[in-house]
Amino acid sequence: MKLHVFGEKDEMGAAAAARTAELLNAAIAERGEATLILATGMSQFEMLSDLVKAAVDWSKVTVFHLDEYLGVPESHPASFRKYLKERFVQQVAGLRVFHFVDGEAADPEAECRRLDALIAARPVDVACIGIGENGHLAFNDPPADFETEAAYIIVNLDEVCRRQQLGEGWFPTLEAVPAQAISMGIRQIMKSKAIICTVPDARKAQAVKGAVEGPVTNLLPSSILQEHPQCDMYMDEPAAALLS
Repeated sequence: MKLHVFGEKDEMGAAAAARTAELLNAAIAERGEATLILATGMSQFEMLSDLVKAAVDWSKVTVFHLDEYLGVPESHPASFRKYLKERFVQQVAGLRVFHFVDGEAADPEAECRRLDALIAARPVDVACIGIGENGHLAFNDPPADFETEAAYIIVNLDEVCRRQQLGEGWFPTLEAVPAQAISMGIRQIMKSKAIICTVPDARKAQAVKGAVEGPVTNLLPSSILQEHPQCDMYMDEPAAALLS
């Protein structure tokens, strides 16, 4: 794991986006196409604002959506589909395809199987992700399932995770935060050739310390990133404050 610490969030986001674009362009040069995984949340704001400006031939890029709440309509301010359409899809020209997670699917298990089949056919070149305050990756809250081979799974959201969503202003009350989501599984994330992990803010500092310096444990799911052969973590100084 390579660590990159910046004084400002904008610098952090620009560096993470530049590295992502470099990896995508290398894949396109090698195979004529690339596959990208995108996350959402406040941690991705700066990175995405720079990534959409990058010199990438988006007509050769297939994108997969990392996770989505169950039962939240796309019109809801917290919808990750809404987030990604507004901050990414509508900002890039000629994107090949974006495979969204349908959190309103009548049969969520069938939706997981649909996504499993789509991603199984493609090597993933880059996954752009964050870390939750509870150390989660995607919506794999502790204790996370490190064993499942399923690419997408239905997960229960713990209270720390739900309170984070409330604290970030996505929902008006804790009761309004969904209790379940469809999430990409840990093993599927780890199959990505490269991982770009962007983590700003002091409230993430304890999770960052555990992910980087603690033991690999499903009680802090992001600690599994220590085992990835090509993971770059981009932080601002408050997020990195507890690192020794």
